[in-house]
Amino acid sequence: MPTPNTHDEQQFQTSKVVSLSTVHAVHDTYAAFLPPLLPLFIANLGLSRAEAGMLTVFTQAPSVIQPFVGHASDKRNLNFWIFLAPALAAALMSGLTLMPSYTALAVLLTAVGISSAAFHAIGPVITGRMAGTRLGKAMSFWMVGGELGRTIGPIVIVTAIAHLAPSKVPWIMLAGIAASILLFLKLRHLPSSHQGASSTLPWKIALRKMGPILLPISGIIIVRAFLISGLTTYLPTFLTDEGESLWMAGAALTLVQAAGVSGAMIAGSLSDRLGRKKVLRLLMITAPILTILFLHTDGWLRLPLLLGMGFSVISTTPVVMALVQENFPENRALANGIYMCLSFLIRSIAILAVGLAGDSFGLKTALAISAGIMAFGSLLVTTLPTEKNKSS
Repeated sequence: MPTPNTHDEQQFQTSKVVSLSTVHAVHDTYAAFLPPLLPLFIANLGLSRAEAGMLTVFTQAPSVIQPFVGHASDKRNLNFWIFLAPALAAALMSGLTLMPSYTALAVLLTAVGISSAAFHAIGPVITGRMAGTRLGKAMSFWMVGGELGRTIGPIVIVTAIAHLAPSKVPWIMLAGIAASILLFLKLRHLPSSHQGASSTLPWKIALRKMGPILLPISGIIIVRAFLISGLTTYLPTFLTDEGESLWMAGAALTLVQAAGVSGAMIAGSLSDRLGRKKVLRLLMITAPILTILFLHTDGWLRLPLLLGMGFSVISTTPVVMALVQENFPENRALANGIYMCLSFLIRSIAILAVGLAGDSFGLKTALAISAGIMAFGSLLVTTLPTEKNKSS
């Protein structure tokens, strides 16, 4: 397999980064089918909001394997999963509407979660190795792919349900499988994320070294997880509770994700220039303010607030991912795997907590509490280690 030369490693390899972003978009288009379907599952299976939220948890819980996948990826070539995971997501998620019971949904979503966990442990690291000195920009490209997928996914599935018989909906998997095959043909000689055992720190030493930055980052993950999960999981349910149609609720989630695309693109690149901490602090203050305004308005005024919420909430992710990878160059995949594991697990707990609060107090109150937690948590940014100077 060809290996990149020193010049390549110092340059931002746009073509390969964009191609990997496309792989991410294909995968997350199908992974995004679940949230807009929750109102249907609540109605058809008689689920509570907390039970419906648990369906998302089944896709998140397998993230416990990510540190192990990341550590393995630091030592050996696991590129094949980059191409296999999108096809698996397409095949499995396209069959959601045919599942006859809660148990069947749980099993299917757990299988999706295992595949997705491996994919997200490896993909950002391969992308980051093609960034040169612009790691924030590379993480923005990677996140843009995911946000595009999560933007397209809800509208794809609600449109398929509106125009296809239930037995025909699974045929939409063919587009994802075909895209996965085409991307494999284009990127099969992609450089691996692994460095070899000689250049990788032993995992015990690596974990001790990671502590000073992973501890505050874990706090940041916790405080923002409630609002991120509340919006991306329960926004369609919140809007249908307020009388909106399923299609309109799915479209609102698409708007949030669409704004997240631009936010992810801008925030990572901006953090390369202005600093991670400064950009992260601003976003973590702005997102809660816009959410509170959204919850206390109605009609057309909600449109710009939806866009602002999506922009500010989602764009925190590439900044944090860049922080993690740039601080641990010897064990990038392990560090990314630990971060992704924490992020997915904490998000799972947050989804359940917001669902329980929604059952008890209403989703409006649950989302308001989530916004308050994130605003207070912005103080944690000051505890991050001092940054190196950014390029101009």
